[in-house]
Amino acid sequence: MNVRMLSPLDRLLAGFERALETVAGAPEAARTTPAEAFDEADMDDAERRHAAGLMRINHTGEVCAQALYDGQAALARSEENRQHLLHAAAEETDHLAWCADRLKELDSRPSLLNPLWYAGSYAIGALAALAGDPISLGFVVETEHQVEAHLEEHLDKLPPQDERSRAVLQQMQADEIRHAHDARERGGVDLPFPIPGVMHLTSWVMKTVAYRI
Repeated sequence: MNVRMLSPLDRLLAGFERALETVAGAPEAARTTPAEAFDEADMDDAERRHAAGLMRINHTGEVCAQALYDGQAALARSEENRQHLLHAAAEETDHLAWCADRLKELDSRPSLLNPLWYAGSYAIGALAALAGDPISLGFVVETEHQVEAHLEEHLDKLPPQDERSRAVLQQMQADEIRHAHDARERGGVDLPFPIPGVMHLTSWVMKTVAYRI
């Protein structure tokens, strides 16, 4: 369906459906999981719990990414930028599905607070969009740079033998770098102080809580 033909109510209902699919559904990836190339590693209970905690953080991060992109797309000023955001969100759906699959393989579960993370992130995305497309795209740039950094941190923290999780995170990192580059090329601007610092603090809280809950 051509999104330009949708009414505000249609968009609201479509957004609610995407929220349910993200938080409570089983999203399907368009791309094969990068983990497929590797066998399951032999890990003890502590290593598996640690790997699961890291992947739970990354799954929650992808829930937040879906919400941010949906909130930004809902209020984007131009149809071209709306479509760009929705395309990026589709790739983030792959990440969400890969992380969910990996959590199952590690006999674990997503964060119980994902509905809260989604609601807060959607509101932040909508506020960024209200500030105009250059700020909204700049928000994408800053978000993806911070995600890239935390993925690098997780690659170092994973149990060395957990190649399945590592392959997923490496592909996610490559996609995030590209998303940041594309948003910058489309006119994303640097965010003013203190927004990047607030984003970093919010991310730290999410990572600390999602590792356990």
